[in-house]
Amino acid sequence: MLRLIRGFEELALDLVKSGAIPGGIHPYIGQEAVAVGVCSALGPGDRLASTHRGHGHVLARGTAPHRLLAELLGRVGGSNGGRGGSMHAADLSLGILGANGMVGAGAPIAVGAAWAAASPERVSAERATADGPAAGHPVRRAPVAVAFFGDGALNQGVLLESLNLAAMWRLPVLFVCEDNGYATTLPAATAVAGSATGRAAAFGIPAEEVDGMDTEAVHAAALRAVQRARDGGGPGFLACRTYRYEGHHTMERRMKLRYRSPEEVGAWRERDPLPRAAALLAPAAVAELDRSVAEQLSAAEEFALASAHPDPAGALDHLYADGLRPRAGVAP
Repeated sequence: MLRLIRGFEELALDLVKSGAIPGGIHPYIGQEAVAVGVCSALGPGDRLASTHRGHGHVLARGTAPHRLLAELLGRVGGSNGGRGGSMHAADLSLGILGANGMVGAGAPIAVGAAWAAASPERVSAERATADGPAAGHPVRRAPVAVAFFGDGALNQGVLLESLNLAAMWRLPVLFVCEDNGYATTLPAATAVAGSATGRAAAFGIPAEEVDGMDTEAVHAAALRAVQRARDGGGPGFLACRTYRYEGHHTMERRMKLRYRSPEEVGAWRERDPLPRAAALLAPAAVAELDRSVAEQLSAAEEFALASAHPDPAGALDHLYADGLRPRAGVAP
């Protein structure tokens, strides 16, 4: 999965250059260990809310690369019919509640999903299963919701409100801060007082600092937090120190911004999660994985480029909900 995400993002960069992907993307290259480590700790019914830099989360959760690539190209074969694009890719069948262009906005979505899953009706059913005559049947646990966000979200009120509600209601939420050191071009050290884990501690939420370039370390920490949440222990918080090798957005290449030294980028490249993971495998296995990923991405590119553009006549489809039923006691 690390190799797939890296190759997917490299292919996407090429398609941005060619103009096939309109508007550009926020590359995830360098941060793959966080997405893979966290998502590999989740179960089938769990949910996640992503960020504007969300391709890695979506792929690690299981969306097929050809469907995500077609979505980036704005084609009907995409995971959202070409209507979401890079910053709003979603796949509800896999519990992916969507990437999000607003900083920190995935946190309240994840909290809402966890609250709905932990509703009184569901909790009562679990208790009945645990205490009633159906002995031997496993207790049904509420799904866990994951909220990904960057260090730039640490000062957003919506994140702090989400932490508060999750703690007050002991919701099964895992907050994952992908601290890559920069909010666009602003160094986190010049904008964030205190620490990421300190934000969580203020609300009584267990927090752990993790090497976000080490897939195994992230996976182990995520497993602990997810199990605690699933067992009714309430929310958890992971502060993953990571790094993006590319710019905040592909537009940076055209703007030629200079806010990081080559030495800084080079030092982080020495900690690249891909070689670290490859060192755990036999060379033959690495070669086979590389071959398999290359085949998948080649097929994804062929599929995405061949997929049709949406019909402009349907531009207003899906903008309004219908068939909704009002709450009890509310006049229609």
